[in-house]
Amino acid sequence: MEKETCTFSYCAKPEIVEVETDLLIIGGGMSACGTAYEAARWATPKGLKVTMVDKAATDRSGAVAMGLSAINTYVGDNKVEDYVRYVRNDLMGITREDLVFDLGRHVDNSVQLFEEWGLPIWKMGDDGFSLDGFQAKDAGKATLKDGGKPVRSGKWQIMINGESYKAIVAEAAKKALEYNRQATGVAQNHYERVFIVKLYHDANDPKRVAAAAGFSVRENKIYLFKAKAMCLGAGGAVNCFRPRSVKEGQGRAWYPVWNSGSGYALGMQAGAELTMMENRFVPARFKDGYGPVGAWFLFFKAKATDSFGNDYCANPEWTAEAKQKYGKYVDAMGTAIRNHFMMKAMKEGKGPIIMRTDEAMDAINKTFVEKLGEKEGKKKVKHLEAEAWEDFLDMCIGQAGLWACKNIEPDKTPSEIMPTEPYLLGSHAGCAGFWCSGPGDIAGAPAEWSWGYNRMSTVPGLFMMGDIVGASGHKFSSGSHAEGRIAAKSALAFIFDHADYKPVIKQTSDEIAGELYLPYEVYEKNKTYSTDPAINPNYIRPQMLQARLQKIADEYFGGISTWYMTSKTMLEEGLKQLQMLKEDSMKMAANNLHELMRCWENYHRILSVEAHARHILFREESRYPGYYYRGDFDLIDDNNWKVFVNSKYDAEANTWEMKKIPYVQIVS
Repeated sequence: MEKETCTFSYCAKPEIVEVETDLLIIGGGMSACGTAYEAARWATPKGLKVTMVDKAATDRSGAVAMGLSAINTYVGDNKVEDYVRYVRNDLMGITREDLVFDLGRHVDNSVQLFEEWGLPIWKMGDDGFSLDGFQAKDAGKATLKDGGKPVRSGKWQIMINGESYKAIVAEAAKKALEYNRQATGVAQNHYERVFIVKLYHDANDPKRVAAAAGFSVRENKIYLFKAKAMCLGAGGAVNCFRPRSVKEGQGRAWYPVWNSGSGYALGMQAGAELTMMENRFVPARFKDGYGPVGAWFLFFKAKATDSFGNDYCANPEWTAEAKQKYGKYVDAMGTAIRNHFMMKAMKEGKGPIIMRTDEAMDAINKTFVEKLGEKEGKKKVKHLEAEAWEDFLDMCIGQAGLWACKNIEPDKTPSEIMPTEPYLLGSHAGCAGFWCSGPGDIAGAPAEWSWGYNRMSTVPGLFMMGDIVGASGHKFSSGSHAEGRIAAKSALAFIFDHADYKPVIKQTSDEIAGELYLPYEVYEKNKTYSTDPAINPNYIRPQMLQARLQKIADEYFGGISTWYMTSKTMLEEGLKQLQMLKEDSMKMAANNLHELMRCWENYHRILSVEAHARHILFREESRYPGYYYRGDFDLIDDNNWKVFVNSKYDAEANTWEMKKIPYVQIVS
């Protein structure tokens, strides 16, 4: 196939804006906001410039965009060592315990800051019942920092009134950036609606990243940011696999639809080493609306059963069978194992799986009436019902809409739950991401796990945080913010230690512009070849290419159509097809800035999915039953595979290096 180039013979050449900064933050989610807040604090007195670039608008970008009803990582009175054990158990025995421990000892400070900035956090009332964040404030309850007792929905989770959670955290980040901007005298240091496409190596030190390039999704502009260090927090990947909800419902994916694997793809192309990319997350969610089930399970104590009322996680025959394949991990009953038993019930025709929301609310009603009397008990229950609805209005409005259109009142009618399509991420109940340096001060951690700067990737000057730090899941929103703060301080230390460095790249701005705008040129050059611009033998539009990607991933890499099952032969065939798709991606065509963004998002997804598939192929076991299965190695093999699987992608040669890294347990 003839290779396309962009000479701007057919499309208008964009304005090219070059920006020089000291620290570049890529992303605008929780981790990036943490980085901005912390970096400005230390960089500004030294006259260092901090710049943040967000594909969206920071007030509502990232995984917390719509809001949340709980903060899922708050250590509080628990022990950090227990947090490490919790993460290790849920991720089937393999984590970077130094990174997890480091996160656990810092995360509470971020949560306390959120409350200081105005986030309403639920507290326990004097009568032993919960007060929502506003009631707690009116009652004069102490803040977390001053010893206030939060309402727990689980051992690590605390309840919040979180519709404006992201906006509150973003405000602090933006104020910090403004403080830095005024002090350093730059015209602008916070760029929104700018999508970073690629990182570039330094011309004099090819191991180091020196620049990032992207384009505005609102104006005909390309931005080239040159920086002494970068903190990458561009998130994980959704819509790589064919989703359960189709057509207009496709936007109801559980994980934010705008997370397109850019965090993975940018680091991969720069040569950063990946770890545990075989891992994925398959959450159980309310069917079709993708509404979260955590609050119903943990706070409202609802039970999920098969359609015959049986607890599918308590079937002794299934448990014995699972233990033969997956050993001691079945006893821990982590997220993946619970999924496994749910799928077992569904495949045996015992579905649909039902969340008994009505029974949970009925039990709560009886308890409150017994303890408080009819009038006061009913009043408490009414308020709690409102909180149950707010649980979805805070973070999944579509679920409330779906219940309404199906005539479902969750306090009177149970609802179906279902395992979703797979997602690639590293901050929730997953651990796919990059191999990063640890803090270096955790007793028992191998010396080679720390190479001087906490959360730095194997590429000098490129720091990771949030969803793309590998082998250290269960950070969630608060942990991602805290990890951004950790990365900020480390990146600034790196800059201070390399004070004489000035970034230089070999590519010209015109070459970069031509690379980024290629889909524009392809479209304008060929659009008149057919009567329908959506169908053309000379190009492929992003929506069509994404459908091909999802079909390949779904059918060969363990998606919903195969009940998450794959094998060596399936993976190899899928990788052949993915390679052809990667070649065809050079023929993607965009007729506007929105489609140009979709084109490059697709390319980032292709790279993310390829890393995922190659890791599954390399790891010859089913490490995460309930997330994926190797049909040819349907077991957990701790003798040979209780190791980290790491990889490195050579973007120029289009080749992969795979290897095992010994696992070391730090916390007993």
